[in-house]
Amino acid sequence: MKLPRRQFLHLAAGAAVLPVMSRIARAQAYPSRPLRWIVGFPPGGGADTVARIAGQWLSDRLGQPVIIENKPGGGTNISVQAVVNSPPDGYTLLLVGSPAAINATLYPSLPFNFLRDIAPVAGLVWYPLVLAAHPSVPATVAELIARAKTNPGKITMASAGIGTSSHVAGELFKMMTGVDMVHVPYRGSAPMVADLLRGHVQVAFDVMTASLPHIRSGALRALAVAGKTRFAGLPDVPTVSDVVPGFEASAWQGVGVPRGTPNEIIERLNREINDGLVNPVIKARLADAATTPMVFTPAEFGAYMAAETEKWGKVVKFTGIKPE
Repeated sequence: MKLPRRQFLHLAAGAAVLPVMSRIARAQAYPSRPLRWIVGFPPGGGADTVARIAGQWLSDRLGQPVIIENKPGGGTNISVQAVVNSPPDGYTLLLVGSPAAINATLYPSLPFNFLRDIAPVAGLVWYPLVLAAHPSVPATVAELIARAKTNPGKITMASAGIGTSSHVAGELFKMMTGVDMVHVPYRGSAPMVADLLRGHVQVAFDVMTASLPHIRSGALRALAVAGKTRFAGLPDVPTVSDVVPGFEASAWQGVGVPRGTPNEIIERLNREINDGLVNPVIKARLADAATTPMVFTPAEFGAYMAAETEKWGKVVKFTGIKPE
């Protein structure tokens, strides 16, 4: 039976509205159960602390528990794989960060592509890196470069491990200055800082969280911060880029979800996270952890992830870094 034109148009319009109404209803019902947040670091560290601060805020805003699930190992590859394999329903979050951007080139045979398989939700924080030195080392970046050039292979540059942010930051520094310093990898920041304090190694790029207490006590010297701007907690310390134009290296963390997660849910999570990052109480807690809030839209965070992956991919290829 042929429908009258007006009735046909009415039915067609109603059918077109159904998917939109379905998405709206799904977004309004979300979340209806606890969320789990996969963190590729052990409990108690800087990344875990940030996730727990943000997780409590999200829990309060969403009205559901946000359960932190620590899955360390593989330079965070295990945590990324766990989220890639999870349903794209908004109930599994990933603490995604600079290790994933580095690993994309460092591990050429990964069973996932994190830029393809992880949808960006929001930034969280930058961890300023600091070029820290034993007090026996020259007091400025320019003097360090000069000594390294006149004594090639004599200065040791430590890192928290092969392929970590501290390692690739050091390799970028060597690339851009043309100096020859010996890389000494450790298994984590704590043993690296311990040997730096003893003078067993001379310099290292490290996250501010680990080195700041020793810098303030005078046990270590801060030659420069590696970010684009000075660090508020050390206002008198210059940036590396003051001497090496264009140098910038930061560790960072954000939030991702499995690709295919509905946009309405991603936008909801982004809005709630960003509200937390500008909240004075949360900002103060993040500042106490020596971090700087990273407020991005999902698209902006995705672009940042891609730019960081390209940047550190070039460093990994140029230096020939191989995973342990």
